[in-house]
Amino acid sequence: MPELPEVETTRRGIAPHLCGRQITGAAVRQPKLRWPVPVDALEALAGQRVETVDRRGKYLLLRTSGGTLLLHLGMSGSLRIVPTDTPPSAHDHVDLLVAGGQSLRLRDPRRFGCVLWLGRAPDDAHPLLANLGPEPLDEAAFDGDYLYRRARGRRRAVKEFLMDGRIVVGVGNIYANEALFEAGIHPRRPAGRISRARYRQLAEAIQRVLNDAIAQGGTTLRDFTGAEGAPGYFRIALAAYGRDGEPCPRCQTPLRAIRQSQRATVYCPRCQR
Repeated sequence: MPELPEVETTRRGIAPHLCGRQITGAAVRQPKLRWPVPVDALEALAGQRVETVDRRGKYLLLRTSGGTLLLHLGMSGSLRIVPTDTPPSAHDHVDLLVAGGQSLRLRDPRRFGCVLWLGRAPDDAHPLLANLGPEPLDEAAFDGDYLYRRARGRRRAVKEFLMDGRIVVGVGNIYANEALFEAGIHPRRPAGRISRARYRQLAEAIQRVLNDAIAQGGTTLRDFTGAEGAPGYFRIALAAYGRDGEPCPRCQTPLRAIRQSQRATVYCPRCQR
C-alpha cells in the first residue's frame, strides 16, 4: 500500500499541474471503487478552480473554489497527469479534466481507493478524517514528548502503537520498521515501557526516515508509480525492511523477521532492545 512518502510524492507531482487551473469536466468509467464515486459532484466541479492540493495522512485533499475532493490510493492506486486525449487503460477509472488539455487520472487495479466529495464541510467532520492523530512531520504537534504521553499505560507493542492512525498518521509498516531500527528499539517492546528519552530519539528517527523517503521519491512498491510515471527510489536505502536473514548494517548479526498484526517486521536481535 502506498504510504505517507508515496502519497506526499504524488501530491508534489500533481500540484503544479493543477493549482490555479480551472476544472472543465470529469470522466468516470468505473463508479464502483471502495465507495461509490460521486459522479454528480464531480461533474458539478466544471468551472471551478483548483486552489490547493493538500495531504492529511494518506489522503489527498483537492481543494477547489466549490469545495474539497478527497482521494485515497488504496492498495494499488496511482494518480497521473496525462494529456486528456490519452486512451485509458482497463484500470483507469476516473479522470478530472483541467484547462490546458490535461487530466488528473486515477488508476486503481484493485479498486480499493476512493474518490469522495467533502463539499465545504470542515475536514474533521468526515468520518475518515475525524479521529486522525497529528502529522509526523509537524514539529509543533508531533515529537517524542507527545509519543511518551500517549504511550503511558499501554501494553501494546510499540510498532503497532506507531501504526495506529489515531496516535500519529502515516507511519505505515515500512517506515515503522525503519524508524525503530534507527532508534534501536525492539518492535515488540510494550509502548508503555519506553523512556521519554528513547521516544525523543524515535520521533526524530520517524521524521528523518520519512523526509529521506520523500526526498528520494517514496519507496518502490510493486503496484506504485509516481505522478510522473517514475517509481520511487527509497527502497535501495532501506536498512531493515525486506532484508530478513541479511547482516545488520551496524553489527552484522543476521536480521530476523516476525509477524505483527499480519504484517512483516524485520529487526536486529542485537541492536534493537
